[in-house]
Formats: sequence, structure tokens, C-alpha cells
Amino acid sequence: MTLRFYDTASAEVRDFVPLVPGHVSLYYCGATVQGMPHVGHIRSAIAFDQLTRWLQYRGFRVTAVRNVTDIDDKILAKSAASFGPDFEDEPGALRNEEWWALAYRYEQEFLKAYDTLGVSRPTYEPRATGHIPEMHALIQQLIDRGHAYPALDDSGDVYFDVRSWSKYGTLTRQRLDDMQSAGDADPRGKRDPRDFALWKGYKDGEPTTASWSSPWGAGRPGWHLECSAMVTKYLGTEFDIHGGGLDLRFPHHENEMAQSQAAGHGFANFWMHNGMVTYAGEKMSKSIGNTVSPAEMLELAPPRVVRYYLGQAQYRSVLDYQPTSLQEAAAAVERIDGFISRAGRVLPDAGSGSSTTSVPEAFASAMDDDLNVPQALAVLHDTVRAGNTALTDGDLDAAGQALASVTAMLDVLGLNATATPAADEQANTALGVLVEAQLAARAHARASKDWVASDAIRDTLTAAGVVVEDGPEGASWSLKRG
Repeated sequence: MTLRFYDTASAEVRDFVPLVPGHVSLYYCGATVQGMPHVGHIRSAIAFDQLTRWLQYRGFRVTAVRNVTDIDDKILAKSAASFGPDFEDEPGALRNEEWWALAYRYEQEFLKAYDTLGVSRPTYEPRATGHIPEMHALIQQLIDRGHAYPALDDSGDVYFDVRSWSKYGTLTRQRLDDMQSAGDADPRGKRDPRDFALWKGYKDGEPTTASWSSPWGAGRPGWHLECSAMVTKYLGTEFDIHGGGLDLRFPHHENEMAQSQAAGHGFANFWMHNGMVTYAGEKMSKSIGNTVSPAEMLELAPPRVVRYYLGQAQYRSVLDYQPTSLQEAAAAVERIDGFISRAGRVLPDAGSGSSTTSVPEAFASAMDDDLNVPQALAVLHDTVRAGNTALTDGDLDAAGQALASVTAMLDVLGLNATATPAADEQANTALGVLVEAQLAARAHARASKDWVASDAIRDTLTAAGVVVEDGPEGASWSLKRG
């Protein structure tokens, strides 16, 4: 077994060897909770959930940390707008909503979306507002080492001195003089316009609840500083993997890496970034009206279908959404579920032992190779086809092996159907008895060459969402998915 991942910092696929044998430390950027989750947020969460699941399958103990940015300029601006004439009556929006209430409300929306789409909860999910002392300590370290300074005016801001760190720009391979100014604070207090804020001094008109006392005056942390302080708290000064969306490479991750390494931390051994989601080949944008939200996707398809779609591409590639994308994903999930349903009716121990069944070697090789999910899915569907062929041929041993392999692969990908409650199991049992009775009546009609009655029964079952397939050993059925 050789795990290989693409490292953004070195721009190459490298062998992955954890810093601590048997244990992987993973940090990936979560949400800035100033609005509803969009598909980019969810795709990123699914990508790193797939990574976590695969590392666990390979026998590693994974400590996964996903932060919540619950204090930010955008959060404050949106809260302020709810008190004034610029209030936007968007779904769920509340008038006169304090910033901390707004942040918490949207945090719950993210958790609901993650849970609905089967994203496992991380080991820790820290909020930025709970780590102010750690941020103060990191700022002081940087000042003491000559890499940060209080603002030249009386603003109370503290800045990272980018020219003091010769490696600044190495993550994204940019020259400092080619970079744009950092627009996160008033440039009058900076030595260089590219210096970014570590601490933002309190400004008149801001809510007093959004500031904390500090050695440099009341204020709040800068966005980039938050992640460096939180990851160090939970994973130490050096850890295995830092992840996030491709759009975070600059300035967020560039600044994170610079300030952490300037403080003397080894920081991330690997940087992994997932690609963006586009709409018919174009960047999604509210201004041109080509966005689609996770909530809208979930109105069009069940959660497993949406997860299949958002997780089907190699994580570094662009995922393009088309009007037919969810239909295609639904058809793929239906083929998988059709085999599972068909096998479950003829195999006495269907689904048992899936936790101990190994995935096929070709599937494992694909996942070891920088999480090549498209190739892994190809193995999954090949196994489904082989399982169906085995059922048709009456080879129950081969069918059982295929079913166990399919179940194991679905577990790794987070695509197994959620276990149904007892009441649902009773309903499914009753449904099975009724459908089997209808199929028996249909078989009798066909034997009697009463094609009208036979077709009528099939039409009734089809209208009820039951898919009937005729085979050499008689008719089988499954529920229509999606």
C-alpha cells in the first residue's frame, strides 16, 4: 500500500507518510457562516469526507478538524443591514438580528446540509470566537520575531509584515511585487499595502459585542489568523494535511502558511485543494443567475443522488453542473440499488459482513492514487454488472461476493443507504408481501396467456414506482429511485 496525494505547495503527487505512524492529522477550512451553504462548500466537505473515510479504511486513526468562522466583516455587515433599510428579505432572514445570532443560525444550516448529505462530523469543529487567547499569543510571537507590527496610525490594527518573510508567495508561486494590495484594513496604517491584518481594532459604529480586549486595544481577529491559531491548538505546530477549496489558496492559505511558518511552526506537510463547481462551463454567479444551491439540488433528487453527483469527480478537477447532471447521477444510483435489491431477495445473508469485506484491489489502487474516485466508481459499476450477471446465471456465490464488495465500496464512499427505522422496515416488509402477490398473479396470467391482465398488473406496479424486470428465473422488482 502506497498512498499518494497531490501537494499544492510542491505542485507534485507525493508519497504520503504521516508524521506519526498510524495517525493522520487533517485540518480543512469550514464555513464563514454569513449565509446559506453553496455547492462549493458542500463539494469541499464531501471531498475531505471521502479522504477521511479512505484513510480510516486504510487503518489510520484520523483526527479531523473543520473550523467555523463565526466572526468576520461579512457577518457584521449582514447583521448591520438587518437593522437598516438595506435589509434583504431572503429565505430565513430575520430583521434586527445580532451578528452572533445570525452566525449561529447559518452554522446550523451548514450542519444540516452536511448531515443530510452524509458528511461525517469531524473530530473537532472549533469556532473562531472561542480561541481569542490563542490568537493573541500567536500575534505576540510574530511581533517578537520581527514579522508583525502594530499599525502606524492609532487604529489598533496589527499587521503581518510580508516583506519580512522571504518565503511569502511560495504556496501560490507568486512574486510579492506582482500581488495586489490586501484589502482587509485601512492601508494608512501599513508599511506595505500587501501587509494583511492579524488584529482589527474596534471602529466606531461596530457592535461592542464583536470586539475583545487585547494588548493592542479592543478589536477582533483577522480571518487568516483564526485558522492558524485553531489548527495549532488541536493538531500542533506541525501536522499532516491542510485542505480547502481551490479559491482559498490565495490570499487565505498563503497568509496562513506565511504567518505560521514565520512563527516557527512547521505547519502543513501536505496542502490539498478541491476544484470548483461550474454551471454549464461557466463560473457560478448570482449576478448572472446561474447558481444552484444544495437545497435546490435536494428538491430535485434524494440526498444520496446529490452526494453521488458532488463526489463523483476527482477532487482536484472542476465539477460542471448541467441540467441533466442529477438525472444521470440518479440513474447510476438506481443501477446500484437495483442490484442490491435484487440480490437481497435471493441471498440468505445479504449485506452481512460488509464491515469486514475488503474492497476490490482495483478500487483500492484508484483511491490510493490521489483519491481517483472516477476510477473507483468504474470498479463499483463493473462489480454491479458482474453481480447482476451472476444472479441471472444462478451463481449465488459469485453474486454474494459481488454484493459484499459493492457494500464495502459504498461504505468507503459514504453512499450506503441509511439504515431504516423499525417502522420503515415493517412498511417495507408489507410492501414486499404485496408486490410479490401481484407478481405471482401476473405470472399466473402470463402462464394462462392473459396478456391484458398481465400488462395491467405491470402498469399498476409501474405507476406505484415499482420497477419489474423479467428474467430466466421469473420476475424481479425494485423501487424506482430519484
